[in-house]
Amino acid sequence: MFENKYKVFENVDLVCEEDKFIGLVGPSGVGKSTLLRLIGGFLKPSAGEVRLAGKPVLRPSPKLVLVHQSIVTFPWMTALQNVVLSLTPKHLSKSEAGRIAVKALEAVGLQGFEDLYPKEMSGGMRQRVAIARAIAADPMVLLMDEPFAHLDELTAEGIRQDIYKILFNRDSPLKSVIMVSHNLSEVLELADTIYVVNGSPATVVARVDVNMPRPRSPRDPVFSQYLDLLYNHLTGKKGKE
Repeated sequence: MFENKYKVFENVDLVCEEDKFIGLVGPSGVGKSTLLRLIGGFLKPSAGEVRLAGKPVLRPSPKLVLVHQSIVTFPWMTALQNVVLSLTPKHLSKSEAGRIAVKALEAVGLQGFEDLYPKEMSGGMRQRVAIARAIAADPMVLLMDEPFAHLDELTAEGIRQDIYKILFNRDSPLKSVIMVSHNLSEVLELADTIYVVNGSPATVVARVDVNMPRPRSPRDPVFSQYLDLLYNHLTGKKGKE
């Protein structure tokens, strides 16, 4: 529970299992982004706790990395330099940090673009740099707050098609992903489990486990059934699991 003049959350219980992509959905202003920051240790709960691999999360940690909806790249740095920045706390040699950064950029489809500056990139490319910077740090959990909100739908769809295999490949130490989004189709396309947060103070009103093989198509009737279920939970209507 996080309090700041008034109670924001009540009885929020989330479980993020290994090798799972978790989605968080809810109305605007319900506190989804705040909840993500509590999970990442950027905010301190007034009651309750966040645990990572059984240990309390008391402060921000390289094990929990956030990709924000605002595409954050440093304009005076190249794509490679932006990614290398996340490796500074590890005190690696310049060559080793460069090698890891190049590998991360390759993972997000930016091989050959290492020397470009943000002003020379599209929005989609800059967001891929931000994702590469996050995964280069070798986090256990990646937190994503509306990561595709400022991209056109075609670009966002391209990244969504790649994101799962980028994040959960054999060489990655990443254990799970938690993503906030207003786009129900986007969440349904990616997530293994979706938590629906609603109310004031906010609480988890539903957990939906998505049993659909990948890749998932919005044209699939089962996809539409899941969308209806999520919408029913958000609006308080009775849906069928």
